[in-house]
Amino acid sequence: MRDALRAEAAGLAAAVASEPAAAFARPSPCPPWTVGDLLYHVRTGVARLSHMLAEPEPAADAGGLVSAAGYFSPDHRFSPATNADRVTSAKRGAARLPAEAMAADFEAAWQESWAAVQAAPPGRVVRTRHGDLMLLTEFLRTRVLELAVHGLDLATGLARDPWLAPEAADVVAGLVLPDGSAVGLAQRLDWDQATMITKLTGRRPLTQAESAVIEAGHIRWLALG
Repeated sequence: MRDALRAEAAGLAAAVASEPAAAFARPSPCPPWTVGDLLYHVRTGVARLSHMLAEPEPAADAGGLVSAAGYFSPDHRFSPATNADRVTSAKRGAARLPAEAMAADFEAAWQESWAAVQAAPPGRVVRTRHGDLMLLTEFLRTRVLELAVHGLDLATGLARDPWLAPEAADVVAGLVLPDGSAVGLAQRLDWDQATMITKLTGRRPLTQAESAVIEAGHIRWLALG
């Protein structure tokens, strides 16, 4: 899981570092965000790791721990109000940064979080911004998904080929598909990893034939902001 986080964050950082400042003003496929707004949203999500790991470890309560799949539930975590706050916060944060500093800001955020993750002990419990208690390993799965999925969005906004890391694609596939079914599904539908993720996260429409295969595959549709 840690390797997937590092691979996907490093790939995203390298991709945006090569872009001119003007690229961050382009519209993203996640309106009303620009590419720069979307990048700041991803940066915020990655930075949560360093923030939560700087806090004392919470004790697991009687309610138990939330899984990565449970985190992406259609409840208060992804309510209209929470989603509106995500949009506003990202736009506000991006507006405070010169376009020339956006790539470096993301690089610094993910490197700080990576250092915190590396120092965290096995079995570490964290508390999310929504009050969930999760194992760090499970929360890492949510961060990998955010990096991978929004990395594909950023690639679209920047009109470039996706840089999706195979390790990150495997994490996302494990969240939305039953164990071991990703390879067979991709082969049956002639999908590469990027296509599979964009289709299974609603970023590209399914054909009628694809929908029939998906309905038989017990896909877990995640709530995504």
